[in-house]
Amino acid sequence: MKLVKSHSIRASTILVFSVLTLSACETVQTTQGGTVGVDRSQRMSVSAQQLDQTASKQYGELIAEEKKKNNLNRDAAQVARVRAISNRLIAQTPAFRPDAKTWQWEVNVLTSAEVNAWCMPGGKIAVYSGLIEKLKVTDDELAAVIGHEISHALREHARERASEQMVAGSLISIGSALLGVGSLGQQGAEYAYMGVIGLPNSREHEREADRIGVELAARAGYDPRAAITLWQKMGQVGGSAPPTFLSTHPSSSDRSADLTVYAQRVMPLYLQAKK
Repeated sequence: MKLVKSHSIRASTILVFSVLTLSACETVQTTQGGTVGVDRSQRMSVSAQQLDQTASKQYGELIAEEKKKNNLNRDAAQVARVRAISNRLIAQTPAFRPDAKTWQWEVNVLTSAEVNAWCMPGGKIAVYSGLIEKLKVTDDELAAVIGHEISHALREHARERASEQMVAGSLISIGSALLGVGSLGQQGAEYAYMGVIGLPNSREHEREADRIGVELAARAGYDPRAAITLWQKMGQVGGSAPPTFLSTHPSSSDRSADLTVYAQRVMPLYLQAKK
């Protein structure tokens, strides 16, 4: 009886927490659709302000650490190039969300062999020298990758993932507690969640960032078709890719096909910007 009572109390506690978590969710539209038509509604249960503050703190700590290692902005020409391209893209972000012009944007180049770039919530950008040097990117290709990362921040994908994982974790925990399946059963449910919901949603985030990214590039006067060659180069240095259903990114062929369609859709914006 004691074990049953303890189990019941734990399940009830998780139930209350889960209900509170679910009720705290709000449906938001983080960005305007743009020419590419990204207009999916998102469910959020994590505070945007809290996430931005955390991201800003982490970014500051990382930049300080890289500076100590003499890995921060070592090549003045690289830094000037990355910041010039980033600033042109940032100037176009109000087309998707007007409040982005008030963000405290930061752009830095980190010396690393890693082929990578990212943009934290709130506009904290880092580009790795390995991406520039190993891929030998053109300005248009560099605009494609930076635009892609900026798009993740505009769509608040990090906040959406955190919200989704909070709710999913609560529901999995309550289900495991009520059914008494134990830790192995809960782990199985977590794997099932990732396969059915988690990874497909991550791929959706990548598609949205691809589409918004090509529009930002086009509006800034960079050839949106460069996104196709960029991701082809990425695939060549990435080695053998995992199966599509296990990857957080669309397959190379799916991505190229999608980018071809959306790059063509925003070509009039590019031609207008070039004038």
